[in-house]
Amino acid sequence: MIAGATGLVGSHALRQALAHPQVRLVVAPTRRALPTHPKLLNPVVSFERLPEDADWWGVNAVICTIGTTIKTAGSRKAFYRVDHDLPLRVAELALRQGTQAYAFNSALGADVRSRVFYSRTKGEVERDLLALGYPSLTLVRPGLIGGERVEDRPRERLFVRISEAIAPVLPRRWRVVPAEAIARTLLESALTATPGVRVVMSEDIT
Repeated sequence: MIAGATGLVGSHALRQALAHPQVRLVVAPTRRALPTHPKLLNPVVSFERLPEDADWWGVNAVICTIGTTIKTAGSRKAFYRVDHDLPLRVAELALRQGTQAYAFNSALGADVRSRVFYSRTKGEVERDLLALGYPSLTLVRPGLIGGERVEDRPRERLFVRISEAIAPVLPRRWRVVPAEAIARTLLESALTATPGVRVVMSEDIT
């Protein structure tokens, strides 16, 4: 399953998964229908009222790339619902039907003690995902994400351009990470399903 398949990282993960020989079927719940593909099951859902008993929750692994910005969400409360509550709800419903592996696109700096609301939110969702007890849990923490978004994020785009310009003098952790590389790391983690908890830092995403 890919939750967040219409976003920047999620759309790359979807393309990679559909093309991967080890993947028999990709379940991608979305608000609007995706282009059809013989390996794609695309339930059109309301994320505010996810169907709890749908049989398509019973997948081997979940890749979650759900996320937004406070500006797009409209408030901190709405942002928290998208970036914390939805990834956790997807994890709960999938685990209930036997899913063994969960790969989550978090963020560099995720920390429940952070004074930065964004980083604290990411830290809290990581904490709550850990508490679910997935047999295999991967937390991927990229820094700035490179790629063309459908959603306009001018401040992020500016930071990406500056970071790319000074990349030779930046520590690897702070360099721009291509969205397709993040997607590949998430997909490989989901397919491998290594037992336990694995944290992949930005500088280790290849």
